[in-house]
Amino acid sequence: MNQSLIKVAVLDLYNNEPNEGMRSIKAILERFNKINNGLINYTVYDVRAKDEFPNINEYDIFISSGGPGCPKPSDQKWEKDYFELMDAIAENNKIEVTSKKHVFLICHSFQMMMNHYGYGVIEKRHSAAFGIFPIHKMDDAINSNIIGKLPEPFYAVDSREWQVVKPNLEKINADGATLLCQEKNRPHVPYERAIMALRFSPYMLGVQFHPEADAEGMYRYFERPDKKKFIIEKYGKEKYDEMISYLADPNKIELTHHIIIPSFLVLAVKQLRPEAARI
Repeated sequence: MNQSLIKVAVLDLYNNEPNEGMRSIKAILERFNKINNGLINYTVYDVRAKDEFPNINEYDIFISSGGPGCPKPSDQKWEKDYFELMDAIAENNKIEVTSKKHVFLICHSFQMMMNHYGYGVIEKRHSAAFGIFPIHKMDDAINSNIIGKLPEPFYAVDSREWQVVKPNLEKINADGATLLCQEKNRPHVPYERAIMALRFSPYMLGVQFHPEADAEGMYRYFERPDKKKFIIEKYGKEKYDEMISYLADPNKIELTHHIIIPSFLVLAVKQLRPEAARI
């Protein structure tokens, strides 16, 4: 294998549940490779179903997917192995001067790590969230090098039965982490606003939504009878039609799809190989 390649480990947390997330992540990586002349090589690890994990020393970038079920800790071996990997990455980044490991966490992965660091509280939502919704930037996100590229608010696919709320600002600030986004304000209901994005460190970014989602995959998803029924029963036919219209709007989820993870990749590659990346 070409040792000059930048190597990406994709951690699949879907536990064999049908999803569009993994296809979308692969599509982003393939497009990045096409633009950047095959600069990266990626391997997918079936974390939950097969307890597959990468060797930390063999990879430069780690993308950890969303997934089903409760993100609270359990006694499953894959979870212990997952946290060992993430702790090893954090330790590497404290010690290594140039060989930093870059991590992007999506939804379920984000929830797990927020709990692992004690940055928030995981709770079951009063009802599941599913659809395309506005994400609101906090002050520190306005000029951030990734999310700062998006408008206020920006739109993303949100799919959560569980959520992280009640940020522990004392610990977040003490660790040098930064809150970036939260869900929309709903003053008419007595619910906490979920934490939607956090910069854990200069090398780890996480979001509690699905920036990988694209219009192609969401058209398929919204056309599933169970999903269409759920959205119409929960939000109404007008809201369903609005979400379908968002898929045709290049400034909604397509913009998020083309900005967040690609920008993360560019910044990671520029740190690893300053002369190499473009978008």
